[in-house]
Amino acid sequence: MARRKLLFRGTGTALVTPFKKDGTVDEVVLRELVDRQIKAGVEALVPVGSTGEGATLTEAEQAQVIEMVVDQTHGRVPVIGGASSNATQKAVALAREAKRRGADAILTVAPFYNKPTQEGLYQHFSAIADAVEIPIVIYNVPGRTASNIEAGTTLRLAEEVSYIAGVKEASGNLPQIMEILHHRPAGFGVWSGDDNMTFPLVALGADGIISVVSNEVPAEFSLMVRYALKGKFDKAREIHFST
Repeated sequence: MARRKLLFRGTGTALVTPFKKDGTVDEVVLRELVDRQIKAGVEALVPVGSTGEGATLTEAEQAQVIEMVVDQTHGRVPVIGGASSNATQKAVALAREAKRRGADAILTVAPFYNKPTQEGLYQHFSAIADAVEIPIVIYNVPGRTASNIEAGTTLRLAEEVSYIAGVKEASGNLPQIMEILHHRPAGFGVWSGDDNMTFPLVALGADGIISVVSNEVPAEFSLMVRYALKGKFDKAREIHFST
């Protein structure tokens, strides 16, 4: 397998999707949010995830939001488009459309409700990666999906599937996350999926966060993460407790 390049190091904002009063996507505000985030120093943008209403937007709206964010970002930071479904072929279709709209990478959550086996999770993510051939970030959030991507499965994907670029880990299971951090191959990213776990996980070797809080305080939160990544833990800790 070719050596991976780390997708990003720092803060990726799980971007909210703003709406007008009639329920349509507010393009003007969305573009303003993109500029605000980048000017504040975040290192990546993640539209159409859970925070961006990925589960409630239509497929056309998802594609529209990703395209707007890509256009407004204009290559300044990576755009990691959300593309999730508990049906593998639907997830593949969403990922292909996100790629077509210009996303640099895909974030895709473990199939929800189905409670697949570990082999099922492996096959699901492998199928998406093989179909789109751009970096894939898998998202482990057992509290929402009712299933857990075990460390062994994450590491198997990291070792065997070249387009699997990293994991957003929101299990809250420190031993599991530490096992991934300890055994992951070079270039495989590990990002916190819980804002309040970011500081301790970066101290353990994680590459940052895909964050909700940074929607509100992007400058402060991304600065905290950069301090932690540089080993300036006193400064990072101060911001951690204040945000």
